[in-house]
Amino acid sequence: LVEVVVLEPAIKLDIRYAGTNNFMGLQLYDEPRAFLQRPAAEAVVRVHTLLKKYGFGLIVYDAYRPWYVTKMFWDATPDQQKMFVADPAKGSRHNRGGAVDLGLYNLETGEVVDMGSDYDEFSIRAFPTYPGGTTEQRERRDLLRLLMIGEGFTVYPEEWWHFDYRDWRKYPILNRRFSELSPR
Repeated sequence: LVEVVVLEPAIKLDIRYAGTNNFMGLQLYDEPRAFLQRPAAEAVVRVHTLLKKYGFGLIVYDAYRPWYVTKMFWDATPDQQKMFVADPAKGSRHNRGGAVDLGLYNLETGEVVDMGSDYDEFSIRAFPTYPGGTTEQRERRDLLRLLMIGEGFTVYPEEWWHFDYRDWRKYPILNRRFSELSPR
């Protein structure tokens, strides 16, 4: 695993699980850091570079996630919303460093761009193909999705922000804290 911002410092981080601004309302990570398998991280950097011509940059909300956090999500999520969380019995793409949750920020202002729903919103507005919202919101979701697909990712059907790298299956499920991965 490599730290995304080490490869590209202009990628912003808003690691929601390192604070309480998340659907659990709990701090689940000890540090606000984002790690991915190197090929996935390099692909994210290429997308960030491509977005510059549109006036956007990437903001990462989550990447590698220790398995124990996936288990906490599963246990706390009502059955009717389990489609938004991974089954810990199978592990998640995040547990392997093969998935990233991200959005866009405006390069000129530094402000996060409205994509039609908030990150980790458990509603139909979170779907990448949600037909509601504004034309601009739909266009930004489409732009992000197209550029990520072009770099080997697929979008999760219920979350516009969640992208799985094509090789995620070949990586093992990990359960290591960020501090164990690499020193600052």
